[in-house]
Amino acid sequence: MTVLTTNLIPNLIPNSCFMSSDRQSRRLLATKLGIAGVKNVVLISSAKGGVGKSSTTIGLGTALKHLYPNLQIGILDADVFGPSIPLMMALDGQPEVTKRTAFSKNLMKPLTNFGIKCISMGFLMEKESAVVWRGLMVMSAIQKLLFGVQWGPLDYLLIDMPPGTGDTQLSIAQSIPISGAIIVTTPQDIALMDARRGATMFAKTKVPVLGIIQNMSVFVCEKCGHESHIFGQNGAKRLAEELNIDLLGDIPLDIKMRECCDSGQPIVLTHPTSKCSESLLQIADKLHEKLAKKDLTKNNLQN
Repeated sequence: MTVLTTNLIPNLIPNSCFMSSDRQSRRLLATKLGIAGVKNVVLISSAKGGVGKSSTTIGLGTALKHLYPNLQIGILDADVFGPSIPLMMALDGQPEVTKRTAFSKNLMKPLTNFGIKCISMGFLMEKESAVVWRGLMVMSAIQKLLFGVQWGPLDYLLIDMPPGTGDTQLSIAQSIPISGAIIVTTPQDIALMDARRGATMFAKTKVPVLGIIQNMSVFVCEKCGHESHIFGQNGAKRLAEELNIDLLGDIPLDIKMRECCDSGQPIVLTHPTSKCSESLLQIADKLHEKLAKKDLTKNNLQN
């Protein structure tokens, strides 16, 4: 197994981007800068591993593209230590880099599949490599994935956040204007506990929470139709009511979702009439409607 250190990173992320002092890091995060050509940034978060956040991100991205083909969608895999978007989107290889000009710097070109632009640390490292970095190095890499990529034009950039409420989350929340965050959880108490922590983090960083998605809400037997609430029932609904946050929808537990993630074929495209796909399409429509209203309100205030 290869251990990924700064000297093994391709020239796509030069060593100069890895800062060595708290002072430099604070200066980097001092001002929120918009990402060129990106209209809306949406964080998909859970503060908990294993609740299906990445599969939900892929599902929402492909659902938005399916519902609104003219929308330009991008996905940023912010899980530096455990990138999963390359596998789930059937993408491989290193991004190309634009040529530096008098008016622009070198930028990575996102890899594209299913009409969606994607960037991930998984494109910049060997599949079996392990990233062993300290916090400042991770934060610097995140900055490169945000600002060192030729994203635009995009209507939505969905950021697949890593578990937890640490350096990566803080770096992103403080670096760029964010349209809102979506919290993904299962109905299980242990997942809800961390989802609540995630909501608290967003409140502290002044990131609006657009809603909660309850993943793995129910398992329906294909043979007899019996419903089993394996991880509990209505936990996210209770949390949403407690926090006064919208419950965007439930996504059932379905073997097709797992198979589609492992094969890199998004379920919305391969099984568009499945319960999972129907739920994802409904949630994506709600998300688009919410952000359209926010844009309208913003424009009215500006005028």
